[in-house]
Amino acid sequence: MNLITTIIIIASALSVILAVVSFWLPQMSPDQEKLSPYECGFDPLGSARLPFSMRFFLVAILFLLFDLEIALPPPLPWGDQLPTPVTTFLWASSVLILLTLGLIYEWLQGGLEWAE
Repeated sequence: MNLITTIIIIASALSVILAVVSFWLPQMSPDQEKLSPYECGFDPLGSARLPFSMRFFLVAILFLLFDLEIALPPPLPWGDQLPTPVTTFLWASSVLILLTLGLIYEWLQGGLEWAE
C-alpha cells in the first residue's frame, strides 16, 4: 500500500469517526430558551422588520476594503525580482493612495460617525 492510499484511508476513517461521535456525544435537551430565535442581541419578541442604519453597512464595507488592503504590501518585497519592479511599486502605491484618499473623503464627509 502506498503513502497516498494510507493517508486517504486514515483521513476517511478519522472523518467518519468524528462525524459519528459528534451525533451521539452531545446531550440533547432542548428547552424554551434554546428554541427561541435569538440573533445578534436583537429582541426576539420585537418586529423582525426593523431597518438597519446605512452607516452600519458603510463601516462594514470600509472594514472589508481596508482588511483586504493589508494583503497588498507583504508581497511587494518580492516584486523587485520582476522585470520592472518600479511599475509594480507604482501600481501598489497608486492603489494605497486611492484607498487613503477615499478614507479621508469619508472621514471629512462624516461617514464614519456613529452618532448623528
